[in-house]
Amino acid sequence: MNSRKKADAAKSAPRNRAAGISPARQAAFDILLAVERGQSHSDDLLRGKAVSALSLPDRNLVTALVLGVLRWQIRLDGEMRGFLIRPNAKLEPEVLIALHLGALQILQMDRIPVRAAIDESVKLAKQAGHRFASGMVNAVLRKLAQSLPSGAALKEHDFSRATNAAITPRALAPEGSLSEELALAQAHPAWLVERWTSFYGLEAARAICRHGQSQPALTVRLVTPAVEVELHAAGIILEPGQLLTAARIVVAGDVTATEAFREGHVRLQDEGSQLVAELACWDGERLNQDEKKILDACAAPGGKTLILAELNPRARMVAFEASVPRLEQLRKRLAFLGDRVECRLADATTLKEEAVFDLVLADVPCSGTGTLGRNPEIRHRLRPEDLSRQAERQKAILAAALRAVRPGGRVVYSTCSLEPEENEQVVAAVLVATPNARIVPLEARIGELLSESILTVSGAERLRGALTSEGFLRLLPGSFHTDGFFICMIEKTS
Repeated sequence: MNSRKKADAAKSAPRNRAAGISPARQAAFDILLAVERGQSHSDDLLRGKAVSALSLPDRNLVTALVLGVLRWQIRLDGEMRGFLIRPNAKLEPEVLIALHLGALQILQMDRIPVRAAIDESVKLAKQAGHRFASGMVNAVLRKLAQSLPSGAALKEHDFSRATNAAITPRALAPEGSLSEELALAQAHPAWLVERWTSFYGLEAARAICRHGQSQPALTVRLVTPAVEVELHAAGIILEPGQLLTAARIVVAGDVTATEAFREGHVRLQDEGSQLVAELACWDGERLNQDEKKILDACAAPGGKTLILAELNPRARMVAFEASVPRLEQLRKRLAFLGDRVECRLADATTLKEEAVFDLVLADVPCSGTGTLGRNPEIRHRLRPEDLSRQAERQKAILAAALRAVRPGGRVVYSTCSLEPEENEQVVAAVLVATPNARIVPLEARIGELLSESILTVSGAERLRGALTSEGFLRLLPGSFHTDGFFICMIEKTS
């Protein structure tokens, strides 16, 4: 091969081969950089084409690296800070990501040689155009590795052990230090942990943080009971869900590779998310009559819409989505339902319909603090002032939903947030301005779902224990093996 052909081949070669970087580390670096730039969410990127094209071991390593860095970033920064010449200096995102990846592997991944973790982090920094800073990456990571005790050091520095460690008070600790220690030990922003401790107590806050540092259970919904036999035959090992009889936890096997998944007979969906839609389907006999109308006001990605359609086969449904790309995805997902569901590009805050629908589900956009195990980057983006901004939009959606429902109809308001500003306070503010509406306590609905064998016996008991004094339902991560949810039902009286 002549020199020109060699140069052309080098230009066209995959970037990781040219730099001598493993495909998994390159993919993890690219995903973390995209998340840092706000281009997409880690959950979406980890299920994207670039990762899917890798071998199974590489896919697993990419997931471990990306979620490990996002979950433990606060701890990683703390561990590295003492080895930086200027600890408070702002580093370029590419350099910081290279440091995070290297530090995570050194501190937590005892099967990865320290030399490989350091060398490839240095190469990642160089490849990103930071050749000078790559020397600093090398120096910091080597000092970090040398600081560890020999032998069993990695296990003793394993962050998962810190996750389960008890938080004990120091002799002369300042007030509030328990929350601060918990925040640092489990790599959550201190302001969030302080809020949770104040609202729910230290033990609940600790459970929320632990849940945020663990991989969520992979939960599916069985559209028909018979599909479980098909999945078993395909080598999928399932366990019963904790709350719903139609939910299963995947213990082993790739559900997404089965024919049952491709044909829509089984769907990936958090059990708490499934519960929201089940609770919404009140008075099933009346809703199943002709001419009844249901609105899913914030529908994408469509999991709850599908449950509403399944449980109300004769109802006419409208699904709103304000984002064009998400609307297109929603339409594709619901296409098999034909004209039963109208997917409409619309912002629920500007809903003009009045007294049209029998049921409105308002599963509103929120801070997502109940999903930190699934979306760990939220903790790094969220700021206290974001909560009031979210709340204004949530109030507008709930008020519009109440206008759109007929007298006697109901609105189910839900979020995957743990924050009162987005939950109880939104409901209270809207009800003050809507005198012809009242809260419907969810205890009776839980009893109905139990009698219909939709809830398990133990699930119904646990949900009753999660009811607030107002009759709202709050699922706290750690107390339930689900994402965190707040659910409220409101009836329009006239």
